[in-house]
Formats: sequence, C-alpha cells, structure tokens
Amino acid sequence: MAIRNAKEFGQAIRDRRKKLGYTQTELAEVCDVGVMFVSQLEGGKPTAQLEKAIRVANRVGLDLNFRERG
Repeated sequence: MAIRNAKEFGQAIRDRRKKLGYTQTELAEVCDVGVMFVSQLEGGKPTAQLEKAIRVANRVGLDLNFRERG
C-alpha cells in the first residue's frame, strides 16, 4: 500500500491496531506515547511527530519502506 499523506498513514495505523485487537489506550502504553497522540495520528493530523509516528508503526508491525517512483 502506498501512503501518500498523513490521513492514509493514520488509516493504516488504525486498521492494523484494530486487527491486533489493541485499544488506542493500550497502543499508547506499549509505544510510550499519549492516547491523544495515537488519536491524532490515526485521524491523519499532518503535524504528528515523526519519531513517535514511526515508533507506533513499528509496534503494530508495519514497515516503512521507501522506493523511487518512475
């Protein structure tokens, strides 16, 4: 899945969290971030802190890979 914006990134996090059976609170605890951060990340807030966003993605088992287009 190609992620083109914060909203798509947040949706991918939400979908994976739900598949794993985590609540937002549980995910926040295991990622050492606040519940508000998880909520805003899943909601597609474009100003989310990159380091925390990557930590959450890694915790739910999503890899971030970059490849050149074209």
